[in-house]
Amino acid sequence: MEEDELSISSSSSSLSVFSDISEEVAAAETPSPPPSPPGACPSPEALEAPPLSETQAVGSSSQDEEQQSTTAAPEDAESSRKQAAHLMMAELVKFLLEKYRAKEPTTQAEMLSSVFTEHQDHFPEIFSRASQCLQRVFAVDVKEVDASDHSYVLVNSLGLTYDAVASDGHSMPKNGLLVLLLFVILKEGECASEEKVWKVLSDMGLHDGVEHSIFGEPRELMTKVWVEEQYLEYRQVADSDPARYEFLWGPRAHAETTKLTVLEFVQNQY
Repeated sequence: MEEDELSISSSSSSLSVFSDISEEVAAAETPSPPPSPPGACPSPEALEAPPLSETQAVGSSSQDEEQQSTTAAPEDAESSRKQAAHLMMAELVKFLLEKYRAKEPTTQAEMLSSVFTEHQDHFPEIFSRASQCLQRVFAVDVKEVDASDHSYVLVNSLGLTYDAVASDGHSMPKNGLLVLLLFVILKEGECASEEKVWKVLSDMGLHDGVEHSIFGEPRELMTKVWVEEQYLEYRQVADSDPARYEFLWGPRAHAETTKLTVLEFVQNQY
């Protein structure tokens, strides 16, 4: 069977990608320091006069410097373009998450006016990247509902009905992590040891007792919230001394999705 052919090692790159994207989104949610205002004083180093020997060498090296600057200019321009695209993608993800929290639809026109005050020609590429990010990190799908005015709604992937943002309207959706945990449990033979789960989470930058900017404190989420919601089962390994614990799918996970659906979702996303 297809799911038996997949090894846990094949999922490592998936988890690495998930970690990278979740860190980027978390960084996007954190305000960055403001740029230096126009006309700000240059640093003392920039004001420092060059030694005489360097001044004498200017004439002989000016031609080399011109060639270097000509070569560097396209690279700098490409770097700036990528940075601008990344910032717009992060802003669009934040905008769409706000729409998801509020359970409001949106349109291409609204996204253009709210996020893309400039570089609107890059919208298709950045919208595609933002949609992929929402799927991978949050298990949220962006679905077009009307092609005539390019209107969209945001919904949970895989039919999972758990919604952490419903209670307070501020929490980040966490189903992306839940889907990956269900995937890890499958890859471990439908029963994953707590040690294995923490190893996977550690590789993703989530640690026991450490608050994560998107997922909160992972132990509470896994052993309390998702157990109470019946998505996970957390039980002591029989006859273990000292006590060891393991994770299984809970009854609600079995009711709302299937093993094949989870496997295909993770494979397709990564």
